[in-house]
Amino acid sequence: MKKKYLTLVFILISITVFAQYDYRDSNRIGISFGVNQFILNTNNFQTKPATGWNAGLSMRGNFYNNWDMVYAMQFSENNFSVATKSLFLANEDVNYKLASAQIALQLSYKLIENHLSVEFGPLVQVNGKFKVDSENENNIISGTTLLAKDIVDISKFNFYPTVGITFGVRHFRVNVSYQYGINNMLENLKNKNLGVNFKGNPGIINGNLILYL
Repeated sequence: MKKKYLTLVFILISITVFAQYDYRDSNRIGISFGVNQFILNTNNFQTKPATGWNAGLSMRGNFYNNWDMVYAMQFSENNFSVATKSLFLANEDVNYKLASAQIALQLSYKLIENHLSVEFGPLVQVNGKFKVDSENENNIISGTTLLAKDIVDISKFNFYPTVGITFGVRHFRVNVSYQYGINNMLENLKNKNLGVNFKGNPGIINGNLILYL
């Protein structure tokens, strides 16, 4: 997983350096941090969204007329909960964590120069497995015979169409975006012989502060 992160960092730095060389007067590097809300849309069990964090780098450059191009990389910790029953049959929401890295390439239409723009475009994500606290891993997922630890081995890659809005001043802006995962995040669980046809698509709302250098 660390090797994948390092590869993504290298790609973004390479893109940024190359672009800065050719368009030194127009491009700006952004440092972002913020929060996210992750929801796993599935009919296999009951889920609730929870709040996580984001941190990343981006590069915004002139593309054509009122259009900018935005390259971005973001590291995140996503959280959500699943309804379960404890060993004593008490209802308990168990929290799952997901560490991920994303690379995005988006078009940005400038409604007001340096103050307001809308963005859309593709994003790819790589991630590890879901993580669940050891004291809760043997809880029974409500409405199933599965244990909390049975659903951690998920797909390691997903593709997200993304739409968002960015507003603020030249060097300090806020970005709000929504991402929806097209790939079935629970695809790997189909091969576990658990007797369930697993299907789940993630949705993520991001709210980030961006400092443009």
